[in-house]
Amino acid sequence: MREPVLTWCVPLELLCSHPLPVSAFLKTQVKLYTYRACAGKDEMGKMVSVINTVDTSHEDMIHDAQMDYYGTRLATCSSDRSVKIFDVRNGGQILIADLRGHEGPVWQVAWAHPMYGNILASCSYDRKVIIWREENGTWEKSHEHAGHDSSVNSVCWAPHDYGLILACGSSDGAISLLTYTGEGQWEVKKINNAHTIGCNAVSWAPAVVPGSLIDQPSGQKPNYIKRFASGGCDNLIKLWKEEEDGQWKEEQKLEAHSDWVRDVAWAPSIGLPTSTIASCSQDGRVFIWTCDDASGNTWSPKLLHKFNDVVWHVSWSITANILAVSGGDNKVTLWKESVDGQWVCISDVNKGQGSVSASVTEGQQNEQ
Repeated sequence: MREPVLTWCVPLELLCSHPLPVSAFLKTQVKLYTYRACAGKDEMGKMVSVINTVDTSHEDMIHDAQMDYYGTRLATCSSDRSVKIFDVRNGGQILIADLRGHEGPVWQVAWAHPMYGNILASCSYDRKVIIWREENGTWEKSHEHAGHDSSVNSVCWAPHDYGLILACGSSDGAISLLTYTGEGQWEVKKINNAHTIGCNAVSWAPAVVPGSLIDQPSGQKPNYIKRFASGGCDNLIKLWKEEEDGQWKEEQKLEAHSDWVRDVAWAPSIGLPTSTIASCSQDGRVFIWTCDDASGNTWSPKLLHKFNDVVWHVSWSITANILAVSGGDNKVTLWKESVDGQWVCISDVNKGQGSVSASVTEGQQNEQ
């Protein structure tokens, strides 16, 4: 069973989530939250607040909800086999599209960068990936990828700098990469046996080269190296790198979890020397992985927290200084690294009731 998910949107930094399926009403609802840092002790309870509630009219449990680049559109997907798109500007909700094409529960949706138009990808238990495109105000199926032998669990678009590239992770253990080559054509590359038993999550590394903020000569074009992370049922996080011949090679294998890795999230970067990845697992633990060397070969894990239940999703804020965590404990928690390098919970949202509480000491408040 899939549990609540979360995302941050650009540029409004809305936390998008939805509650557990505790009733027919709640399981079809998506709540949009806004987060703001509060310096005052009396204001801590106001750090997270609900700004909109979208009643999707899905007929079964929602598995994913993603805001587009501008924070004006919301895409949702469900076990009812549908994908829906809503206009959520000014606190409203207008159904733009009800997309039907999958033959099983739809696990995840992902928006492409708007420079390529309005494009949305979805993946399903039916073993298919569908790419939807809006043309003249109408959403239609643009491409269907049926190259997997089992459920496709995760889809993630590469940074727009690389072109239109979609990574797809499947329960058949393979990861496929779809690259748009023009005129409606897609090139497919597949990494077979990427994870034994299955792949649960994929996340691209930012296109910004580590250390480029301080080392990159002005005017020189950066040397892009395509990388992404994946998490699987083998309890591993793997890092993949595209070689000069265009083939994908396993670059690193990160071991710390004792059960299935449910999600991985490569943090955004502005060009600082450190690269960061968050991972969460069936074992209830969330790790923050950091790499400080330019070669990208040495990654160190740090335990963020051990939860009492499975942790389903991790998501970085746009500025990569706050991590949102969603788990089977019916909460979304927000975490921030303090000046001494410790990760502290700055706020948590009880998704079932929509109430908010914060667990930050007065000293930590002053760091916000």
